[in-house]
Amino acid sequence: MSKIAIFASGAGSNADRIIHFLTNKSSSIKVDCILTNKKSAGIYEVAKKFEIPIFYFSNSDFAKGTVVLDFLEKREVEWIVLAGFLRKIEPVLIEAFMNKIFNLHPALLPKYGGKGMYGKFVHEAVLAAGEKESGISIHLVNSDFDKGAILFQVKCDIANGQTVEGLAEKIQKLEHDNFPQVVEDYILNFNRNH
Repeated sequence: MSKIAIFASGAGSNADRIIHFLTNKSSSIKVDCILTNKKSAGIYEVAKKFEIPIFYFSNSDFAKGTVVLDFLEKREVEWIVLAGFLRKIEPVLIEAFMNKIFNLHPALLPKYGGKGMYGKFVHEAVLAAGEKESGISIHLVNSDFDKGAILFQVKCDIANGQTVEGLAEKIQKLEHDNFPQVVEDYILNFNRNH
């Protein structure tokens, strides 16, 4: 049984989809816990709905890295999925979970990545540049923002007069439709080969 920890800072819609998908489909991957750095985040409702334990860690706990690492090691967590988690992952965690941390970026990397590029800021930049398409990138996390190995990309067209909200909806649908499957496929494939 491969244990996942989900890190989330927001409403948790991707976490919801991943937990739902794995609960109904995968017998060999389990979402063990959720970690958050926001006491009032919507992710608490997702945790309650699926009866997944959720733990709050302060930004300084995350910044230290070892506090979170010790916690994950005690729970025997093997994988981390970032689902709307708005902090850079500390080197100590990246080292301990080398090639085992997933992130989703709401654009076609390497374009529109990096510090401060999340959520509507990405969509605004894509539209301001006059792009004809956008999409999502699911990638492994390394020590540089949005520079880890890309596992999966899928595109969507940008309509004339596309609004930021409209693009955000298209991107979120791609996220929900693809993120859980990519995570499952990668973990199962990794387990088969190791």
